[in-house]
Amino acid sequence: MRKVHRQQILEVVASMHAAHQHCRDYLSGKAFQAAQGLLTDCQDAAIQIGELIEQLDGEGTEPVAFLEQYCERLYQVNVQIEVISPQKAYKHLEEVLLRAENAIRHMRLRKEVVFLPYKASMWDSLESVYLAAREDEECDAYVVPIPYYDKLPDDSLGELHYEGDEYPSDIEITHYEAYDLEQRHPDVIYIHNPYDRCNVVTCVPERYFSSNLKRYTDCLVYIPYFVLDEIEPDNQEAIDTMKHFCFLPGTIWADKVIVQSEKMRQIYINEYRKAAKEVGLSGEHTDRKKLEEKILGLGSPKLDKVHRTNRESMEIPEAWRKIIEKPDGTWKKIIFYNTSIGAMLQSEEKMLQKMKSVFQTFKEQQEEVALLWRPHPLLESTIKAMKPQMRAEYEKLVQEYRTKGWGIYDDTAELDRAVVLSDAYYGDRSSVVQVYQETGKPVMIQNVEIL
Repeated sequence: MRKVHRQQILEVVASMHAAHQHCRDYLSGKAFQAAQGLLTDCQDAAIQIGELIEQLDGEGTEPVAFLEQYCERLYQVNVQIEVISPQKAYKHLEEVLLRAENAIRHMRLRKEVVFLPYKASMWDSLESVYLAAREDEECDAYVVPIPYYDKLPDDSLGELHYEGDEYPSDIEITHYEAYDLEQRHPDVIYIHNPYDRCNVVTCVPERYFSSNLKRYTDCLVYIPYFVLDEIEPDNQEAIDTMKHFCFLPGTIWADKVIVQSEKMRQIYINEYRKAAKEVGLSGEHTDRKKLEEKILGLGSPKLDKVHRTNRESMEIPEAWRKIIEKPDGTWKKIIFYNTSIGAMLQSEEKMLQKMKSVFQTFKEQQEEVALLWRPHPLLESTIKAMKPQMRAEYEKLVQEYRTKGWGIYDDTAELDRAVVLSDAYYGDRSSVVQVYQETGKPVMIQNVEIL
């Protein structure tokens, strides 16, 4: 039985207690027919409760046994309706119903947890939490990928995407149309998208905005899909570059926010309070004690994913192997080349020229080095939405790289594979760098000014 079911049952039981009081009043006034009507209603309610408990927890439970006794007591009162004293009838009914209620309150509860990722490539920010929930014998965990729209340059909604078929094969997926949040009211909802309507590149349907999800659960948990460079809580210059992440719809509406470290937790708390005061919020939004309970520095599941993954166990596409392996069967050095949204928006044409230069350099070294290019999953969508004048040239660059086939183009959802498979990182400064540094392998940040 889940908490939401127990609450529903207890609300019915409360109405049955009230019915007992009304029945006593009817008996005192010799309104026997009205009293019998209430007894019938109570019996129907008890039968429905018993059937629900058996459906949820099986047969032979203590609450059902008490409910059966209660139905027998209802029958006895009904038979003696005209001779039994009102107070005795009330006491007889209350006695057994209270036993049933107490047994219901002490039933072991199951927890239902649902994960609502939207980008399959960001699933690693939730996966280790899901795996732990899945192993809990008293928890039912569901992964329900939700759709999302592209944002067009005029901020309207474009094409709708659904990536439910792009998740790892060992993750059981439930289609979003088959999971009714309002009806099921999960105990916990996990999200990695904090933006609601604030993102200029993508947007989930409004029913999945954090402000709406809050209504369908007892606990909404937001875990960022990214890992940031670690910052000292007193380094305001560095904090100013990322503080916008601290006060978004997801952080505002969530009951819990899980960030990557204790230092980052302090930054989130400080910047959240500042932003809340600036927009006129108060109470729990500015109360440090409340925010310390809400924002927790428990670490990032993205790092858990990298630590769990190793070369020996991963599946490597055959097309990749042809690029990685030398004629003698040994492997070339593999360089993870990462291009980010921020660098593209900041440098525009210079960035495109830099990429062409990088590709030419690694093409010339392809006998010894394999380039694994993994652009940010939303880079193409960002260019469409914010830099449409660059779209044709960028798409041409991608097409040429993929067609020539001397390097790997990784547009899969598996960031951890690229991190673990490669020997070194080269590319833009982004959240991937923090993840990559966990491996202890070399990291080099590219300079767009150097060709």
